[in-house]
Amino acid sequence: MTPQDAGCLPLIAARLRAIGFDCEFLDRGGVSNLWARHGHGSPLLCLAGHTDVVPSGPASEWHSDPFTPQRRDGLLYGRGAADMKGSLAAFVVAAEDFLASAPEHGGTLALLLTSDEEGDAIDGTVVVTEALRQRGELIDYCIVGEPTAVNTLGDTIKNGRRGSLSAKLTVKGVQGHIAYPQLAKNPIHLVAPAIAELAQTIWDQGNEFFPPTTWQVSNMHAGTGANNVIPGRVDIDFNFRFATASSPADLQARTCALLDRHGLSYDIAWTLGAKPFLTGRGALIDAALHAIRVETGVEAELSTSGGTSDGRFIAEICPQVIEIGPVNASIHKVNECVEIAALPRLAAIYRGILEQLLPRHV
Repeated sequence: MTPQDAGCLPLIAARLRAIGFDCEFLDRGGVSNLWARHGHGSPLLCLAGHTDVVPSGPASEWHSDPFTPQRRDGLLYGRGAADMKGSLAAFVVAAEDFLASAPEHGGTLALLLTSDEEGDAIDGTVVVTEALRQRGELIDYCIVGEPTAVNTLGDTIKNGRRGSLSAKLTVKGVQGHIAYPQLAKNPIHLVAPAIAELAQTIWDQGNEFFPPTTWQVSNMHAGTGANNVIPGRVDIDFNFRFATASSPADLQARTCALLDRHGLSYDIAWTLGAKPFLTGRGALIDAALHAIRVETGVEAELSTSGGTSDGRFIAEICPQVIEIGPVNASIHKVNECVEIAALPRLAAIYRGILEQLLPRHV
């Protein structure tokens, strides 16, 4: 479980070294990070992912031990089977098969793997990308192995993700006896009209690839625990999932202007969890669409839906970042599973992209 690697990366590194990869561990803060390279020069194509997983939830609700992989009815069950150790296995097999047929390929093939994606994500991929930036190693193309398919392998490519901007808002009132409201100021009552307006505000219209920005309250807390006390403050956590049509600075300014207009006394602390990123049509998407079509016959759709991923860090040093992986229907759920037959087909898709973007020398 995050941020533990539990020996996954040394196992992967051993297989990569056996086919000629140079493997470098860039660990920090108890987090394991692997940067592995084969070849030299440009373009540099990176396969990126994470070994860590979320907790299993109640093991009693699983049909089998969540940390003992089990095959059943054509599916492989276990925590992380779909998110995303299946993709990591497909990465390794794709690299092995590709290098067996093209040992003298053009450019550089790399893998960037971490054990800190599901957790705080402060000692993982961001550490590797910063190290690469400092030594001038920029990535041309990146495929993140996040589970992206909706119904069948290959039906969806994520070509971007929305940004995430969170805030902790404290609205101040005056505590008092609930029988004497004239002697107090209830901050819940004061902030309620502002919350209603924030919820109804249209922040932007989105664009070709992104839906409109959304605003949601995630937590609200006030009171002393007694039912006869007007609270003196209310604490509210909220989050924007925002498109490239809006900037964090604009969203912050508009929010504070609205709160000021309602005459509130408040403190607010902002956290930018992720910047939005977007990859338009180009060599990487075209190669991915072709590889999926050849392997599955499916015409993949481009999507920016879902939460954040480590693609947000890689996009800082890579102009073309996409995500392709197995069906995501069971991720983070009890009885997480992946279709066994989909894994070699996923490896074939990855290999097909490598063959197009890192062609063999002739």
